[in-house]
Amino acid sequence: MALQESGEMYLETILVLSQKNQFVRSIDVCEYMGYSKPSVSRAVGLLKKDGFITVEKDGHIFLTEKGRAVAEKILSRHTILTEMLVRLGVSRETASNDACRIEHVVSDETFDAIKNHLQKYQ
Repeated sequence: MALQESGEMYLETILVLSQKNQFVRSIDVCEYMGYSKPSVSRAVGLLKKDGFITVEKDGHIFLTEKGRAVAEKILSRHTILTEMLVRLGVSRETASNDACRIEHVVSDETFDAIKNHLQKYQ
């Protein structure tokens, strides 16, 4: 099953939170994303069912290898696209918000060209 943008955003959030804290719980995801508990609970259930995450009995959420691969790809896109926009003169906040939208729809070919361009001129 293809992962939708919202699923990618949840996985990216879980990765970001796991880099800051040893454990990630649904409530942490709620607070970070500003979503309701029922919305996060439903998403967590779907991500678990599709093998992107595991949830332990104590509620701790962990990315599977499959989930981590997607989350790292999306976070990398977010970081690189934000940097590109900042270098073009966009404020960091606006660049990050715009990158969040772009990261889910940009083709691999276009993203690789952006990434290579940034690396070439660092």
